[in-house]
Amino acid sequence: MRAMAKRTFHEGAGPSQRQLRVGELVRRALSDVLMRGDIHDPDLANTSVTVGEVRMSPDLKHATAFVMPLGGGDVQSVIKALARNKGELRRAVTKSMTLKFSPDLRFRPDVSFDQMDETRRLLDSEEVRRDLGGEED
Repeated sequence: MRAMAKRTFHEGAGPSQRQLRVGELVRRALSDVLMRGDIHDPDLANTSVTVGEVRMSPDLKHATAFVMPLGGGDVQSVIKALARNKGELRRAVTKSMTLKFSPDLRFRPDVSFDQMDETRRLLDSEEVRRDLGGEED
């Protein structure tokens, strides 16, 4: 009797190399589509959108894009506009890639810039400087 291969996804494991590679390809393709202005939506027409990261599900059927309008405009209105146009975005992204499945696109605010600012603020704090200065002795 043959044993069947387990097809489980481990919660604790990070993304696979394939997930990372496909995520980066989707990020580039999505950025190109948005930069060229291929989507004809008035809410996106005058807004430059930065796609910071795209995370793929283990089966590569779902892509979560972390986006931020350039200059920090109204993030929620941009996400709503992208969600409204996700079918058109999905077709445009898939056209430039060769995948078995066209991933379903989801959009979330990119908070990495806020996290970087908070990290810089913490590193510049007097307590951290004092602690770091003590290690050099």
